[in-house]
Amino acid sequence: MADSTHAILAGTRRPAPAPGAGRAPGPRDALPVAAVAAAFTLAQLLLVRPGTGLGWDESVYVSQVSPHAPAAFFSAPRARGVSLLVAPVAAWSSSTALLRVYLAVLSGLALYLALRVWRTLLPAPVLALAGALFASLWVTVFYGPQAMPNYWVAIGALVCAGCFLRARADGPADGRSRTEDRPRDRAGGRPQPGHRDRAALYGLLGGAALMAWMRPMDAVWAVLPLLALALAQSHWRALAALLAGLVAGAAEWVIEAYAAYGGLLRRLSDASAIQGRLGPHFAVVDQLRSLGGRTLCRPCAGAVPHPLITAWWFVLPALAVLGVVLARRAGRTSPAGIAAACAATAAVPYLFLIGYAAPRFLLPAYALLALPAALALTRLVRRADGARRPVAACLVAAGLATHLAVQYAVLTRTADRTAAAHRDWDRTAAELHRLGVRPPCLLTGDNAIPIAFYTGCASAATEGHNANTTRAAIEETARRQPVAALVTAHGSPPGYARAWPVHPFGDLRLYVAPTARKGAGR
Repeated sequence: MADSTHAILAGTRRPAPAPGAGRAPGPRDALPVAAVAAAFTLAQLLLVRPGTGLGWDESVYVSQVSPHAPAAFFSAPRARGVSLLVAPVAAWSSSTALLRVYLAVLSGLALYLALRVWRTLLPAPVLALAGALFASLWVTVFYGPQAMPNYWVAIGALVCAGCFLRARADGPADGRSRTEDRPRDRAGGRPQPGHRDRAALYGLLGGAALMAWMRPMDAVWAVLPLLALALAQSHWRALAALLAGLVAGAAEWVIEAYAAYGGLLRRLSDASAIQGRLGPHFAVVDQLRSLGGRTLCRPCAGAVPHPLITAWWFVLPALAVLGVVLARRAGRTSPAGIAAACAATAAVPYLFLIGYAAPRFLLPAYALLALPAALALTRLVRRADGARRPVAACLVAAGLATHLAVQYAVLTRTADRTAAAHRDWDRTAAELHRLGVRPPCLLTGDNAIPIAFYTGCASAATEGHNANTTRAAIEETARRQPVAALVTAHGSPPGYARAWPVHPFGDLRLYVAPTARKGAGR
């Protein structure tokens, strides 16, 4: 595909021969992508700080496999993929720093492998630039080392789109082949007759399973264009691999729906309710508001951040569209077009179907858009003969430098604010220990789920999306073991805790059941 790629970059149907055209990817082609993946891992370790404690959602996922605290309530939208991903570390160690390092290294390796899927479709410099565009976003660096699902959906989406392009090069069921997508031989750059890219089929299955394992509904949205193309063009092997991957990844979620949530339809309904009832919503402005470093924007009020912070959000899709146009002019639409189409469908539910925003929701779209955007940038700085355009190269370099500076500033501020919030939870846990609330124990009230994990307690709620118990059950538990209700400074304690001793601490009031006083000070 190297010769066809230069056609894309040149924007003409018959470009002049370029260095490297007509040869298969070699070991050296992996170096630029490997360098980007290594830099991404290093950035996570240096800028997000491995010692930062677990967030709310992270504590839910990690508690499912960690012996440090009882498993937190697992609400309907969640899937078990993240819990299984962190199990190799969290199942035997309570060290957050070790877990962060493990996830940072794993996320860097995953980025490298996902980009290498595209090695026969796009040249190494374009893949390296695409990886750098995606990995330089503050939201990517921030969530790479976190026990959260969205980054892994992005990796699965990259793998699926690339493997689909490679798998369909084998042709439809009647044996015909698409020369546009077929891998090239080493000598003349011509399609290899009879080639079967079995690794692409396995990759397609694995990428779809990874996405469905993490977030089943996100997986379906991300592969809608692939499903449509496979059906329309009779690519039955690719379609079978894609469907098998979705089924394999979502199987546990579906089985659990019947075992613990009252059936699949009930779980889908509950998941929709927790997300504010899925339906027509215009969340584009909400997403813009979240770009300044708000990890969750619900309700999403306030001003949109400075244009310098939000500019990349408009530039990235514009560059992606330019990349698709240039590819179309060259008669080689598939890689850029399919990546852009999957990015569009992956973004739809989070831009138009929910009433709140979080920047991590769009990570799959950003990862896919980076590919055609990188094609466009490469075309802007190089002429058809491979020579650079000095002025354009300087302008692009200046733009990328500004982009990096803005992303670093937002990342630093977000990481500092998050670390401070997690330290507050840790201090609250220490105070609860001092008051005698030690495992086995139970916490209810404000931020009970993450603070319970820090304390080593179970958490409970009698109302809301995380309701998992009753007042009577909490009162019964308070007779047998330490229980505390966490109430904000201006909030009211639940009825069962009003007679309990209260201990002001920071912005909270800690209502501790008399049972806990027996162990106070230990």
